[in-house]
Amino acid sequence: MTYQHLGRERRRLTATVADLEVPRQRAFLVGVRLGRNSSLEVEQSLEELALLTDTAGSEPVDREVFSRPAPDPGLFIGKGQASSVADITKAEDIDVVVFDNALAPAQQRNLQELFECDVVDREAVILDIFAQHATSREGALQVELALLRYRLPRLRGTGEELSQQAGGIGTRGPGETRLESDRRRIRQKITSLEKDLSTLRRQNQTRRHSRVQAAVPIIALVGYTNAGKSTLLNQLTGAGVLTEDRLFTTLDPTIRRLRLPGGREILMADTVGFVRRLPHRLVEAFQSTLEEVRDADLILHVVNAADPDPEGQITAVREVLAEIGADSAPTIIVANKIDEASPTVVRRLVGSGETAVAVSALTGEGTEQLMETLIRWLNARSSTISVRVPYDRGDALAALHRTGEVLSSTEGPNGMDLVVRLPPDQVSRFSAFVSDQTCNPLRSSAEDTNPG
Repeated sequence: MTYQHLGRERRRLTATVADLEVPRQRAFLVGVRLGRNSSLEVEQSLEELALLTDTAGSEPVDREVFSRPAPDPGLFIGKGQASSVADITKAEDIDVVVFDNALAPAQQRNLQELFECDVVDREAVILDIFAQHATSREGALQVELALLRYRLPRLRGTGEELSQQAGGIGTRGPGETRLESDRRRIRQKITSLEKDLSTLRRQNQTRRHSRVQAAVPIIALVGYTNAGKSTLLNQLTGAGVLTEDRLFTTLDPTIRRLRLPGGREILMADTVGFVRRLPHRLVEAFQSTLEEVRDADLILHVVNAADPDPEGQITAVREVLAEIGADSAPTIIVANKIDEASPTVVRRLVGSGETAVAVSALTGEGTEQLMETLIRWLNARSSTISVRVPYDRGDALAALHRTGEVLSSTEGPNGMDLVVRLPPDQVSRFSAFVSDQTCNPLRSSAEDTNPG
């Protein structure tokens, strides 16, 4: 992946396998403290930007934080501040300057001319990482859409650079410039991608509807990038999902089946990780993927308890959940990486007043308690019924085992007598076999459940 996709063709930020023998580009990071933003917030965000830049394939060699009451319209930072960065880029042979703040297209162009090297912002770096890690067709389409939306306002040209095209079929008429043509083609491509993604979205909705009809609860794993979601999924299900100690390893949703003690089955969906200030255009482009979270019955919010600011990560994730309309779903906090974390931090997270479990997805510590918590959640949204299934209705017997948890079974003269725990919306499916229905002493309303 190169930044020519973002409108720059001179130099590269990222390294591919073919480039391993070439030294990585040298990156200079710029953070700007605006208004009342705290210095700690800026430093934490800049530290994360360094990780993002490294993941994208460049080497962060130096950084600087500036303070301003408001962004400069032309350069974002002040002229004197920009001049000092220009001196550094020349003295330290910097290839790319990475701003932690979002840059307007004009600001980006002005800074590039002044620094005489590439200038990108946080959003461009995240887009580049996403482009490297998208493996499925849907993921690639979503990333391409976000890239084109980012690139469109950054197209530019001068009178000398623009060629004229003859008018005719398929053009807007005589004298259309290359810039206008490029913009038109990008808009057409955006429209085409939106149609393709709309088709995939309908297909995904059909699959989700089928899962709902099968009455198998869906649990979504969400969390900050590199919180350990994929490792936890592997630990619980043996899914064999790719895990690396890198940011944004998972972009495409992975759904695996988990059989709980007692026989109940659930589906677990591993989704894209979040970061602070996740670009809105990425959230928009990944709507189809993020719908797995919005439509989930339960959210497992995986938190890296070993991170210096786990509460900040929780806040960032909740902001994205609110943006996609998934902030009202029942949630369990999973404080992960307790093998690396401070016991004080773990106690603080688990004792926060929310339903929370402390685990190490790497070693498996605490996963039994997590499973017990999931079972309690399932029980709290279930109804217990007694049924009698004739011996010639093996299909109904199999459906009961698949849909619910069989608590007891005895052979009677006219069939199998069972006590079964079922989701409330599935009870009516077996009403013909009910011999005595008993309300679950736990709360059976799906909207009145506390997973703890």
